[in-house]
Amino acid sequence: MEVMAKARGLRVSPRKARLVVDMVRGKSVPEALAILRFVPNKSAEYVAKVVKSAAANAEHNHDLDPDRLYIKQIYADEGPTYRRWRARARGRVNRRLKRTAHITVIVDEMEKGA
Repeated sequence: MEVMAKARGLRVSPRKARLVVDMVRGKSVPEALAILRFVPNKSAEYVAKVVKSAAANAEHNHDLDPDRLYIKQIYADEGPTYRRWRARARGRVNRRLKRTAHITVIVDEMEKGA
C-alpha cells in the first residue's frame, strides 16, 4: 500500500533539493535516513523529515512495518518564488529570486520474498 507525505514551501531551491532526493530514491527507509544523516546539504534535513513523516503515516494509519518500507517515489517540485529587491548603483534595483520547493515522498512495503 502506497503512503504519501509532502512538505510544501520549503526555503531551498528545487534544483538543490533534487541533488539530495536523487541519492535516496529506491532505497529502504532506514538506509535512506542513514544516508541523509551524513549529507551536509540543508535540504537533507528537509528530505529526512518528510521521509520520517511518510514512515510514521504508514505505521500509524495503515499498520505497516516501518523497517520493511522503501521509497517508491520521491521528487522535489518548484514552489512559489519570492521576489525581493536589492539596491544597486545609481539608484537602480536588481531583483532577487528566493525559490521554494515542494518535496513529495511515496513509500511502499517491500514484497514478502524480497
